[in-house]
Amino acid sequence: MRHPGLFHALAVRPLSETMCNSKSLCTPVHKDFCAACCPDKGHAQQAVNKSIAPPRSKGFTLIELLVTLTLLAIMATAAMPLTQLNARRAKEQELKLALREIRTAIDDYKRATEDGRIDKPANGSGYPRDLQMLVDGIEDRKSAEKRRLYFLRRIPRDPFFPDETAAASATWGYRSYQSPPDAPREGEDVYDVYPLSPESGLNGRPYREW
Repeated sequence: MRHPGLFHALAVRPLSETMCNSKSLCTPVHKDFCAACCPDKGHAQQAVNKSIAPPRSKGFTLIELLVTLTLLAIMATAAMPLTQLNARRAKEQELKLALREIRTAIDDYKRATEDGRIDKPANGSGYPRDLQMLVDGIEDRKSAEKRRLYFLRRIPRDPFFPDETAAASATWGYRSYQSPPDAPREGEDVYDVYPLSPESGLNGRPYREW
């Protein structure tokens, strides 16, 4: 006599499920079929774990961060000489402008002396005694109102002079009218100025010869 409950369960459930849940049905004859419908419990558990595992973070790994930092350091090192080069070029341009301004003022003073607008001492060269005279001005002999002649608004600084607290007039070397160009020295007047830096410019010419 068949048990009605067992017959109903077998009739309702699929054969593969019935065979998987019944150890008696997984006989050598049905071995292949059971392997197909009843996967190993270990593999099934791994599949479940993978399905519920949280997604992997998309951030950088430690190696990727180290490589990135190394590349940034190399790029910064390569850019540093270029920055220093641009800064030096800017200083050289400032030096050229300062020398031009001072020398133009000295020549204008000399021209005013030759025109009789400035008193010229006996046996004098006609050049100013110092740079401060070009800023303070001097009385114009030809002016009825006794106006003063000014040649500089201020004394430019040598941008390569190391002491930034020094007076602008102290940042230059001075050549008097009586001194030769290859051995400039100070004297009773100011014929020319030159930088005191012992270095050379980007063009290879010493700053003292600019």
